[in-house]
Amino acid sequence: MKPWASQLRRVAGVIRRGGVVAYPTASCYGLGCDPRNRRAVRRILRLKNRPVWKGLIVIGASRRQLLPYADRHRLPGDIDQTMDAVWPGPVSLILPAGRRCPPWVRGRHDGIALREDAHPPARDLCKVAGMAIVSTSANPAGFQSARTATEVRRYFGSRVDAILRAPIGKQRKPSRIIDVQSGRTLRPG
Repeated sequence: MKPWASQLRRVAGVIRRGGVVAYPTASCYGLGCDPRNRRAVRRILRLKNRPVWKGLIVIGASRRQLLPYADRHRLPGDIDQTMDAVWPGPVSLILPAGRRCPPWVRGRHDGIALREDAHPPARDLCKVAGMAIVSTSANPAGFQSARTATEVRRYFGSRVDAILRAPIGKQRKPSRIIDVQSGRTLRPG
């Protein structure tokens, strides 16, 4: 059994009830919530001192959790090959945002950054929550990303409703971000 398994139901329940959680990703701790919950997303943005116009990444355990946020009619014809090549993994793809993609998640952009995550604790959290979740580094603007649960608490105290205590991955940089329509790499990762 995975060491973090006993925490998953509790932390996933916090997400489903509209809370904000911290969880380990491949490179650091992230802050997450239900992307459809405007109040929860706004809390994360305030915690980070991040403007809404920048947009956020949404991660999931499967394409089924992620693709409802994209406009299927505007996806490139070779999108399945692209996703097969990089997912699950540390690559976020910017896809055209669909009508069901909340503006408070995509910011000023026409696209939405999506990632089928490979890091086991983050992936398991999405599975148990039964949904894709917001993924943004756990740090206030201008500070280093938290790499431990203790650092998350130091930054945010009790303003984070739950922390999934599990190891972060070995990756040193945040996920690579690729805009699938232009083919441009926006963040090298």
